[in-house]
Amino acid sequence: MNKAISILLVGLMILILVLCLLGNKKESIQTQKTGGKTIKRVGQVIGLKPEYIEEYKKLHADSNPGVRDLLRKYHIRNFSIFLEQIDGKWYEFAYYEYDGDDFEGDMKKLAGEPRNIEWLKICDPMQIPLPGANGWKEMERIYFSE
Repeated sequence: MNKAISILLVGLMILILVLCLLGNKKESIQTQKTGGKTIKRVGQVIGLKPEYIEEYKKLHADSNPGVRDLLRKYHIRNFSIFLEQIDGKWYEFAYYEYDGDDFEGDMKKLAGEPRNIEWLKICDPMQIPLPGANGWKEMERIYFSE
């Protein structure tokens, strides 16, 4: 094996080791300072009942304001929901950024908003939580690139 390939392989092994070590530090990767502000990045997953796909899409269409103002009020930004069929089942994958100072407090206040409660009464029956979850299941983020 020539010297350049050996150096490349050693470098790749070091990179893999560093990424593995970072992957074990969930909180340090989940929450990062950006422009002096702390950002918590959240990924979630939940199943979606196939008979509700079109209705769910209409509820979340860009033209439907839904509860977007409440999300902003409680420091949730860049909220996106993706839909994908895997092995015959439908799943939603959500991503958002939280830029407030009290995540648990803000989520509790959001959960108590009457309009959010009504929104969830419509959306929750359309969804299928993953085994062991009561709703959206938060995923571990293992990589981020700005």
